[in-house]
Amino acid sequence: MNSNISTGYAARTAPQGAAERHSLDRLAVNTIRTLAMDAVEKAKSGHPGTPMALAPVAYTLWQDLLAFDCEDPHWLNRDRFVLSNGHASMLLYALLHLAQVKDESGRPAVTLEDIKAFRQLGSRCPGHPEYGHTAGVETTTGPLGQGCGNSVGMAMAQRWLAAQFNQPEFPLIDYTVYTFCSDGDLMEGVASEAASIAGHLKLSNLCWIYDNNHITIEGNTALAFSEDVGMRFHGYGWAVFHVPDANDTLSVEQALAMFQSEHDRPTLIIVDSHIGYGAPHKQDTAAAHGEALGEEEVRLAKRNYGWPEDAHFLVPDGVYEQFRRGIGERGQQARQAWNRLFESYRTRYPDLAARLQSIERGDLPDGWDAELPSFLADAKGQATRESGSKVLNAIAKRYPWLLGGAGDLSPSTKTLLTFEGAGDFAPGKPGRNLHFGIREHGMGAILSGLAVSRLRPYGASFLIFSDYMKASIRLAALMRLPVIYVFTHDSIGLGEDGPTHQPIEQLAGLRAIPGLVTIRPADANEVVEAWRVIVGLKHRPACLVLTRQALPTLDRSRYAPASGLACGGYILSEAPGQKPDVILIATGSEVPLCIAAQDMLESQGLAARVVSLPCWELFAEQDEGYRESVLPAAIKARVSVEAAATLGWERYAGPEGANIGMHGFGASAPAKDLMREFGFTPEKIAAAAKAQVSKWKTA
Repeated sequence: MNSNISTGYAARTAPQGAAERHSLDRLAVNTIRTLAMDAVEKAKSGHPGTPMALAPVAYTLWQDLLAFDCEDPHWLNRDRFVLSNGHASMLLYALLHLAQVKDESGRPAVTLEDIKAFRQLGSRCPGHPEYGHTAGVETTTGPLGQGCGNSVGMAMAQRWLAAQFNQPEFPLIDYTVYTFCSDGDLMEGVASEAASIAGHLKLSNLCWIYDNNHITIEGNTALAFSEDVGMRFHGYGWAVFHVPDANDTLSVEQALAMFQSEHDRPTLIIVDSHIGYGAPHKQDTAAAHGEALGEEEVRLAKRNYGWPEDAHFLVPDGVYEQFRRGIGERGQQARQAWNRLFESYRTRYPDLAARLQSIERGDLPDGWDAELPSFLADAKGQATRESGSKVLNAIAKRYPWLLGGAGDLSPSTKTLLTFEGAGDFAPGKPGRNLHFGIREHGMGAILSGLAVSRLRPYGASFLIFSDYMKASIRLAALMRLPVIYVFTHDSIGLGEDGPTHQPIEQLAGLRAIPGLVTIRPADANEVVEAWRVIVGLKHRPACLVLTRQALPTLDRSRYAPASGLACGGYILSEAPGQKPDVILIATGSEVPLCIAAQDMLESQGLAARVVSLPCWELFAEQDEGYRESVLPAAIKARVSVEAAATLGWERYAGPEGANIGMHGFGASAPAKDLMREFGFTPEKIAAAAKAQVSKWKTA
C-alpha cells in the first residue's frame, strides 16, 4: 500500500510504517464488514455503511496499538475505545466477538448468536452500545456528540489519576483514549464544547478519529455542513492529521504513530472513507446509513470482497487466531506486565495502592462524613446554596476523589472547593476544582466520562440550565453512574433576573427521568441529609436543587429531625392530636410557608399536618406502610405547594387536591414580591387548605 498521509497544519516527518498487510489481515477486515452487513440484514434494522467503511481503521487500531486485555476488559490501565458514532455499533460488536473479549464471568462478551440476534430482545448487541450491558463497551453512545464528551472526561480522569498515583519508576496510569466520531458528532454542539475544553487542557492522551464520509441520513453533508473541520480543531489547539483513504492502513498506522508523538495537545485524525464500501449501488449514499442494504446488494458487496456470496455470519479459519496473535497476546502481556508493576508499587506505596483499589471498587473513604456540619435553628437562616457549599467542602476534604466544578458559575452556585490543597485542574495541575467555562452541554458529557473512570464528579449550574444538560443526565441515569448535579437558583425566588432564568418545568422534567434522584431540601439541615444520601448512591445520578434566597433553619427540637429526608418525605410537623384535617405538602423554600400556614389554621380551629417531600423518587421506593403513615389515603383534604409547574403533584395531592404552583412563567422583581404575586404566601396556603376541608366535609 502507498502511504498518503498529510498533516494538514503541521509539517513533520512521518515514521516508516509496516510492510504490506498479510492476507489474514484483509480477511479479518472483511469479516468485520460482512458480520455487520449480515446482522443488519437479518434484523432488517441498523446502520451497515459505517462498519463497512471503518473496518480497516478499527482493525488497525485494535490489532496493532490498543492496550486492551481481552481476558480482562476492566483492567485499570487499559486504553479506552469509544464509539461515539454509536449507530455503527456492529463495528464494535464484531471487534468484541472476533477478539474474543470475555466478561467478568469468563463468558464471551459477544457470541455469534448475540450478533445473529442484533437489535433483538435479550441480545448483548443492542441497537447502540450500552455501558454495563456488554463487556468492552466503555460508555453508552448513540446520541451524537455525547461519546466525544465522555472521552474528554476519560482523558481528564487519566491525567488526574496519573498525577495522584504515578511515582518515579512507576508509570502506573498511562492509558490512552481513542474515539471514533462521525460528521454528525462533529456537528453537535456538545462535541464542539468538549473539544474546546480538551484543547485548553492540552489532553495529549486523547485521539479522535473522524470518519469523514460526507453522508448523513438526509444525504450529502454539503446540504448543511461546509466548514473546514481540520481548521476548526487547529483553532481549538489540536494536532490535525489527514488520511485520504480509510483502506490505506499504512497511512492509518502512521497517523496513529504521529498522535503518540504528541505531548501537549489532543489529536484529530481525519479519515476519508466511503460509507457502504463495496456495495455497488449504495456506496457513498444515504441508503447505506440507516437501513439494511437488501439481500441482493449484500451479495454483490460480498462478491466485491471476494467473499462467498451465500455465506452468512461467516468467520473464516484463521481470523480468531489472527486476533489472538495481535490484540490478544499483546493485551495480555501488557496487563501481566502492569500487574507485576502494581505488585512492586503496592510494596513500595501501600497506602496509595489501597486508595487506588478503593477508587476502582467504588468504595467510600472511611470517615467521609466525619466533619458534616449541624446547623442551629435560625429564623433568618441562609440560602441552601450557602449551606450546600459548607457541606460539600466538609465532605470533599475527606473524599479525595470527589472533584468537580461549574459552568463558569461557582461564585453563584457556591461549589468551589476552598480547603487547602484542593487546587485547580489545569495543564500540569492535578487540582480538584474543574473549570468548564460556559459549556453546560460539554460539562454534562464530561462528568459521565469521569464517572465511568471511577472518579466521583459533580457539576453545577443554575436549575434553568439543566435543560442544556438533559441528554447527558439522561444517559448518566441509563448507565447508572453516580454523577452529582448541583443546581441552584431553583425557582422564581431567584428574583430580578426574571423569567429567562426562573425555572418552571425543570423539576418535572428531571423527576421524569428513570433512575435519577432529585432532591430539593427545605433548610440547611435537610441539605446535610441530602448530601449524605447522594454520596451513598453508588449506581444512580442525583440532582441537588438549591435556593439563591435565604431560608430559615428550622428548630429541630420542635420539628422532626432532618434525617427523615432519607425516606424522600416525612412528617415534619404533626397536626395537634395527630389527627389532621388537612395535609400540607411542600418541597424546598415552600416548606417554611406551610409551617406558617399550619399555625394560622390552628388558630382557626383546623389541624394541619406539614409534610416535607424533598425527593419523590426516594419516597416512592418506601414500603406502602410508611407512605400510608405519611400520607394516609383516608385524608383527602390536601394542598401541595411548590414554586414550579404542578405537573405530577396529583400523585400526592390527589386528583381533587389543591396544587399551588406556577401555571406560567415568572417575572422580573424582588423575590418577596414575586412570591406574593404568584400566591406563595401562608395566607394563600391556609385559604386553599380551608377550602379543601370544606369540600371533603360535604363530599
